Amino acid sequence: MQWGDKAYYSLNYYLRKKFGCKVFKISLNGGFSCPNRDGSISREGCIFCSNKGSGDFAGNRNMSIKDQFESIKQMMSRKWKSGKYIAYFQAYTNTYAPVMVLKEKYDEAVNQNGVAALAIATRPDCLGREVLDLLQKFNKKIYTWVELGLQTSNDHTAEVINRGYKLKTFEKAVVSLRKIGVDVVVHIIMGLPGENKADMMNTVKYISHQNIQGIKIHLLHLMKNTPLVRLYNDGKLKFMTEDEYIDMVCWTLCNIPPNVVIHRLTGDAPRDLLIGPKWSLKKWEILNEIDRRMKEKKIYQGIYF
Repeated sequence: MQWGDKAYYSLNYYLRKKFGCKVFKISLNGGFSCPNRDGSISREGCIFCSNKGSGDFAGNRNMSIKDQFESIKQMMSRKWKSGKYIAYFQAYTNTYAPVMVLKEKYDEAVNQNGVAALAIATRPDCLGREVLDLLQKFNKKIYTWVELGLQTSNDHTAEVINRGYKLKTFEKAVVSLRKIGVDVVVHIIMGLPGENKADMMNTVKYISHQNIQGIKIHLLHLMKNTPLVRLYNDGKLKFMTEDEYIDMVCWTLCNIPPNVVIHRLTGDAPRDLLIGPKWSLKKWEILNEIDRRMKEKKIYQGIYF
């Protein structure tokens, strides 16, 4: 049971089937803030989040959306000559602004030549009625999905990482987004402080029974100038080994529904900011080993769901 040459339902496979060509993601910075940083909830943010609000590879917030888009598009064109684009609002909380401001930013993005989809990363507690109405309108004219940073289903761990909301808030957000027909992509992180293998498995089992359409699996990165450094210095953070992480990803893929699109299997961190684990810089080696291990064991996405 394979999707192209993979044993899992990759985003690349999904987008090629949907749009008939290669589709590239253009990561944008809308210049937004976050309630977990501006004092509404907290001022430190999630303890793993960088000063760029998890948008370390997004565009320059001092540039217009159009100029960010064109700049990144030109860089990508050196490697890939043709295709369509996803306008991806990545940095900080991209529904945390007056609705008219959101509409202006989203409009500018989707009106760029070749844009086939709109992706919006946000928090589950930043989806009020007016925002949902706006997302519904955009989804009627262009394929739109929303990404929610759950990270863990464990509310105790959520407090440790300063997530700033309870599990019930996430569940309510998923229901609200699905009611308006918007796809939901969930972020989870492996290796959070204090979590063991059973905790990570519980998060996977939990999201497997939520009405989600996509998942991003991340490895916890320790970056300079983040609150997480304090835990590391106090000896309260232990990095996963490469083998442990790959095994956990393979287990995750086997235990989630086969119709959930896999948007990511490992995250990126800027080389100059990364404290550890250093093996995470070998991204393609990790991805290739996941493929090899699943093929060797004759396992595939959903086999144990």
